Amino acid sequence: MIIRCHGARGSIAVSGPKYLKYGGDTTCLEIRSKNDEILIVDAGSGIRRLGNRLLEEERLQYNLIFTHSHWDHILGFPFFKPIYMEKTCVNLLGCPTTQGNIQKLLKNSMNPPFFPFPFDALRGRIIYSGECPLSFRLDSVEIFPINLSHPNLGMGYRFEEEGKRFVFLTDNELGYRHRGGRGFDDYARFAKDADLLIHDTEYTPAEYETRRKWGHSTYLDALDLAIKARVKRFGLFHHNQDRSDHDQDMIVEECREILQRKKRDTECFALAQTTEIHL
Repeated sequence: MIIRCHGARGSIAVSGPKYLKYGGDTTCLEIRSKNDEILIVDAGSGIRRLGNRLLEEERLQYNLIFTHSHWDHILGFPFFKPIYMEKTCVNLLGCPTTQGNIQKLLKNSMNPPFFPFPFDALRGRIIYSGECPLSFRLDSVEIFPINLSHPNLGMGYRFEEEGKRFVFLTDNELGYRHRGGRGFDDYARFAKDADLLIHDTEYTPAEYETRRKWGHSTYLDALDLAIKARVKRFGLFHHNQDRSDHDQDMIVEECREILQRKKRDTECFALAQTTEIHL
């Protein structure tokens, strides 16, 4: 399994010299199975660059799933160039009870006056499945969803292939249980012994004091989850839009120092929009 990050920023895309290392694009992950099947998670602004690269590879068949439909996770969809090509086929997957009808939501976001080109005029073939399975399989990757603790709900995922486990929990508030969400121990069990955990680390503890119930975690809470779940690698994600590269580096360093004091060998790093991980 190959995991590529094309956007790790939270809430809104940013640019400028303070954001060169980790990048400014919002959430988009690309997962490749051992057979090179393509699974895309979320359509934040990072999906634009992904689309350009997939066209260079002449790849036009994709599976697309979403964590949820807040703006920063869908705003890149109209700029995903493959959907304007007749030979493109996108399998759009999403449970309507936890995310809403994602096809309808994408369509609404492209309706006038929000966008000049309507969803119904797209040349690519969009196949929507609104099923809500306890698990499902895409090629050789088995996928297990879990409800996120986030306003308006959402889904986190565990991806398993040939004994390797990758858990993705962005926009997940560990310090407060939103309606439909799970508790800390539930997420720890879900991520137990994962080879890789990528988790929302939007806030510092000081920032969280005025942002409780906004749907995001502190990096210390996420680190505690990684420790309790005994994951092998822990990736910080959904970086605050005002967090400079320097400040993000300081957070990573603090997390590494905590792991060292606790005598844990978990690898800790912050995702950048160029990160590539092989499991």
